[in-house]
Amino acid sequence: MRNHRSARSASLLTAARRMLLPLAVVLAVLATSGWITRTESPAPGTWTAELQGWQRHALAGVPLADADAPPQEIAQFFGTLGHRKQLLLAERFPLVVGNLDGAPAEVRYAANRHALLRARAQERERMRDERLSPAGQHEAGRRMHRFDSLLRDDRQILAFDPHGRGRAAEVFGDLDLARRISVVVPGVDTDLLTFERTRLKYRAPSGMAEALHEEQQATRTAGNTAVIAWADYTSPRGVGVAAATGDLAKEGAERLADTVRGLPGESTVALFCHSYGSVVCGLSAERLPGRVTDIAVSGSPGMRVSHAGELGTDARVWAARAGNDWVGDLPHLAVGPLGHGIDPVHPSFGARRLGAGPTGGHAGYFVPGSDSLRNFARIGVGDLDALRWDADMAYCAPEGPMGRSVWNTRHIPAERRTHVSVGAYDDSHG
Repeated sequence: MRNHRSARSASLLTAARRMLLPLAVVLAVLATSGWITRTESPAPGTWTAELQGWQRHALAGVPLADADAPPQEIAQFFGTLGHRKQLLLAERFPLVVGNLDGAPAEVRYAANRHALLRARAQERERMRDERLSPAGQHEAGRRMHRFDSLLRDDRQILAFDPHGRGRAAEVFGDLDLARRISVVVPGVDTDLLTFERTRLKYRAPSGMAEALHEEQQATRTAGNTAVIAWADYTSPRGVGVAAATGDLAKEGAERLADTVRGLPGESTVALFCHSYGSVVCGLSAERLPGRVTDIAVSGSPGMRVSHAGELGTDARVWAARAGNDWVGDLPHLAVGPLGHGIDPVHPSFGARRLGAGPTGGHAGYFVPGSDSLRNFARIGVGDLDALRWDADMAYCAPEGPMGRSVWNTRHIPAERRTHVSVGAYDDSHG
């Protein structure tokens, strides 16, 4: 009798497993496709449709420029159009025009406003989509409010892509009138939802760029400046394997170079690269145009070279790290694809080493009032004389790719090197 019951129980258990297995497969498919736990935006059908429309469209029988053309060709194409036609293209193909490096800034702002309006409407619908989980609906609400914020009249959105985690870039100042342009390149966990913050404002890309622009305008030699919060690449999520490799940085480096090549006018450009953003800048350096005069990294895990002279640029390379930044505890190594190499603040790297002073840790370099932000602002406006140098700085200046010394503090008169400032350089030198 007991054996009969055991056999029956085993049979029932087997039958239950057979019924549950297909159900588990269905649930897994639903989860991975987003019907149950989906939180990200829909598949990029809108972008594909717009791009196909752009490729088929013509103005007076003349095809539009190739969306993959270099920024110079895009600029030439838009230069042949009247302002009205430019704005018509921005309205009809907002996701294409809003992300075309080389297109006029004002036209891109207009295009991205159209794209944001559509994206906000889509997220508002998704908030009420019963097919989404509560978490997915909540995420849609967060995105909707983010788009609402980016649509404020005072925002200048240079790039916007709502698909997946999303990408964006915002301008502070006037790009067309600026004598000097600064580009802030952020690190891990950067997407549309983290692009700006209410709390800890200056730890997010938009706040970082805003603080830098305001600090630049407060300097005595500012003139017209503009700062770009450039979060127009897919960054790693968290400090995991993706953050320890350069795969995402390589794609970001190409996008960054295109952005800089597409900037209007002939103004000089300085890059301010934070955390993983310094990996992006390191890989982008040799692709950057000559108008880039400075690359400043902060909280850097490395730039994937062993020496600043190997970056392939004549730009001055600066490095800063606060004493309470946990990045200093990382092993700055490169083993196969893992790791980003020598610590940029190490004397052997050959960067111009800026002291950060006391900061809020790894994410505090752009907080108003910090020594690091004041130094970044002066680099951005080209006011290097305002920096104070350590009297004992026998600085190891790296050589540029042409074999000449890029820069050395020894040319500074002795009277200007007698001041020691925690906000300018730290107390150890190469």
